[in-house]
Amino acid sequence: MTLLTVARDLQRRKARERTGKFVAEGIRTVEELLRSGLAVDGVLAAESADALPRAATLLAAAAESGVAVLRVSEQEFDSAAGTDAPQGVLAVAQTPAWTLATLPAGPLRLVVLDGVQDPGNVGTILRTAAAFGVTATLALPGTVDLWNAKVVRSAMGSHFVHPTLTCTADALVPFLASRGVPLWGADAGGTPLPELPVPAQWALAVGNEGAGLSDALQQVVSQTVALPISAAVESLNVAVATGIFLFALR
Repeated sequence: MTLLTVARDLQRRKARERTGKFVAEGIRTVEELLRSGLAVDGVLAAESADALPRAATLLAAAAESGVAVLRVSEQEFDSAAGTDAPQGVLAVAQTPAWTLATLPAGPLRLVVLDGVQDPGNVGTILRTAAAFGVTATLALPGTVDLWNAKVVRSAMGSHFVHPTLTCTADALVPFLASRGVPLWGADAGGTPLPELPVPAQWALAVGNEGAGLSDALQQVVSQTVALPISAAVESLNVAVATGIFLFALR
């Protein structure tokens, strides 16, 4: 199977889960991928990529490091790209095998995504979590695939340095209990965060952009927390709100 065929196939979540591979699109994202040390199967380049100095430098560096570079027509490249304006460069790489069992032994600080569906929001949350030293970000069922090309690109390389994994609430709750990690849920009706002492370790669950936390998760959180915002504003974007929470909890 050619790199082009693989990249096309990886537009589907089932293919990413079956093969343990993902696609990184755009010059900046592929640069970060090549620096990360993750196993890269190859780089796909459109005919126009060599006209961009930064892309040309990237392709040369990939080839020099032993990563296969396949040049294809614009039409072929577009058939494999899943994001807008991918700049004529994408790469196929192996997904890191992070699990609950591989999380470090020390204090844990976790972000839990409960049905967050917008790729841009999830990518921004991943980038913010990495910036504030969060141990890992976990996605519960109903959340967009963390390795969706749009999520990977909007996270701007955070996937390559920040552990991300999927799990169920049934697996998460006993794991947190075994490690003594309280599960907090972000909710507009919760206790204002400044009124609470910050524990040494925590897991913060943030919910769907429109519906908030799922009923199932609301039943297992030990504390709901809120941001003290103006009464004139009903809510904040989930990525913005998560960033403020993480700044306050850092």
